[in-house]
Amino acid sequence: MWLTGERWIRVWASITIRNLNDEVKMRLRVQAVDNGRSMEEGARLVLRRVLECMNTPRNLAVAICARVVPLGGVDLELSSRGLMREPPSFE
Repeated sequence: MWLTGERWIRVWASITIRNLNDEVKMRLRVQAVDNGRSMEEGARLVLRRVLECMNTPRNLAVAICARVVPLGGVDLELSSRGLMREPPSFE
């Protein structure tokens, strides 16, 4: 069993995926060969990446930082702000 958050999950050593589209199998095979991996390892990597993406924060600012920081960040030039205008009068 494996603990995730506050829940215990049973973990099986292997899974079987039936009725996998031939195109998907071919793409997994080609990607595995290109990366020097077995098809099984390639499939594990794809599943891991998809699940990691699903666990990304829902806060937009945090999500943007997570994408930008590994690339070295971005320095933005902020424009100067003027005085605020007077609020409208409803009289």
